[in-house]
Amino acid sequence: MKRRNFLKIFPAAGVTSFVVNGHAMRPFANSKIAKIMSACEDVEDRVLVLIQLKGGNDGLNCIVPIEQYDLYANLRPSIKISDTGNEKYINLDTTLSSPRQVGLHPKMLALKQLYDKGWASVIQAAGYENVNQSHFTGTDLWLSGGDSTQEGSAIGSGWMGRSLQAMYPDVLGSPTTNNPDPLGIQLGDSSPSLGFHTETEHQNVINLSGQDAAGFYSLIQTIGGAPLLNIPASEYGDEIEYIQGVERSVNDYAERISQVFNAGSNAITYPANSSLADQLKTIARLIKGGCKTKIYLCQMGGFDTHGSQILENNPASGTHADLLQNLADSVKAFFDDLEAMDLADRVVGCTFSEFGRCARENGSLGSDHGTLAPMFLFGKNIQAGVQGNNVNLANLTQDNQLQGVQNDYRQVFATLLQDWLGANNYVLEQTMFEGYPKIPVVDSVALVTPDCYVGGTVSTFNAYHKPRALQVYPNPARVSAEVTFQSDNAFDARLTLHSLGGSMVSATNARIQPGGNLYYLDVSALPPGQYFVRMESKNNGAAEVVKLSVVR
Repeated sequence: MKRRNFLKIFPAAGVTSFVVNGHAMRPFANSKIAKIMSACEDVEDRVLVLIQLKGGNDGLNCIVPIEQYDLYANLRPSIKISDTGNEKYINLDTTLSSPRQVGLHPKMLALKQLYDKGWASVIQAAGYENVNQSHFTGTDLWLSGGDSTQEGSAIGSGWMGRSLQAMYPDVLGSPTTNNPDPLGIQLGDSSPSLGFHTETEHQNVINLSGQDAAGFYSLIQTIGGAPLLNIPASEYGDEIEYIQGVERSVNDYAERISQVFNAGSNAITYPANSSLADQLKTIARLIKGGCKTKIYLCQMGGFDTHGSQILENNPASGTHADLLQNLADSVKAFFDDLEAMDLADRVVGCTFSEFGRCARENGSLGSDHGTLAPMFLFGKNIQAGVQGNNVNLANLTQDNQLQGVQNDYRQVFATLLQDWLGANNYVLEQTMFEGYPKIPVVDSVALVTPDCYVGGTVSTFNAYHKPRALQVYPNPARVSAEVTFQSDNAFDARLTLHSLGGSMVSATNARIQPGGNLYYLDVSALPPGQYFVRMESKNNGAAEVVKLSVVR
């Protein structure tokens, strides 16, 4: 029979904070915990900006493998970036070992400037095994968190949506006093992204265009139809419900987005005639205006460079060169703007594309669909460097494709979710990124510690749900909540309750027994707001933290 412990928690100002089996215990102050929780407030303000390079970015002309230049030149006699002259590649970092020496495309000078400042990092050979070379399927896999396996290619929701829902389960999809902003904002594409699609609610994300805060995309209105009242129970019906969910979220958040947009500003001039620059300019202005959105998704198209990737006899110019200059200049302007407004500490950026290009050029001054490609990370709190070696050009597949994944793309996203945004392990489980080794790209001074991790405990993706040891139900709670703790061993622990600002509301000692341990929280006297329930082992200091919302 499982042991059941009953615990009542009241505010610290009360006569007794804890009653355990009829014995009153006093609350106690813990300056270390208070400092930790105070530091966690910084994590709540952090933002992740994702830039999707649609079409399949040519990584080999983006970062040239200097040590293998002769092999590279033989594979690309017409479209290779030169190693001599005024438009030769830019050596990113001469201090790196030879296998990591890369030459930036000459139009990416702005990225070199960010790197020299310590604000940019290159992730080599990113992707997944057996990369799918279809634009549509490949994009879906990157957005869903999947791969080419049978299980990984049948995921109907997006990793961004799952992670946000698991991190903030109390944000139910419409503006509230405590949560006035959408968790995610998509810009630059009128079609709602699969990346934000969740298994349940779809109203936590809006689709916004350019510098016009009122310019929300509305798919339902665009096709001239009124929202459907009777949605069929089918895959088609699911898609209609998703679209209508996005439409409802636009209406719900329109006033708030307009408010923060009007309250915001920009400090510098961005590149002209650039959709990406406009998107980033909008994000900077929203952040300045007080928007607390956690993940922004930008779009940049044109990377499907089968033909005319370069101008004939001028590989440093042409379609791809223009795209890379646009990317580098827009990103640098964005972070210059944030720095000028004293907001750079809060933002990290990351690029991704559905696949790279073939190692060998085609006969049309271009390159065909490929496999691996680099990712770029940007931000004041990113460690400058090159993660991984250049792909071995002497070890191609029979059809001249790059092989040898060095950094699974899910490693990158898992790192950003946990080390930058503070997602707990449960969130990584729901996102399906648990178990992927993290990459040391977030600066050590900005690394989120486990004490500051955030995330709920109620499954948002049932097919992959793994119960955590510490859980709280219901969450949000109005009057009371059950705290359960599953353990394989007996040990002495301490259970504490903290406000979001760091003050300890209550604490008590507990003897954890093997099996299920149940504690009862009486939160009826607590003010509405966000709290943390923390279970810490006295034996080794290991702890689990669950965010608890109290509502009225």
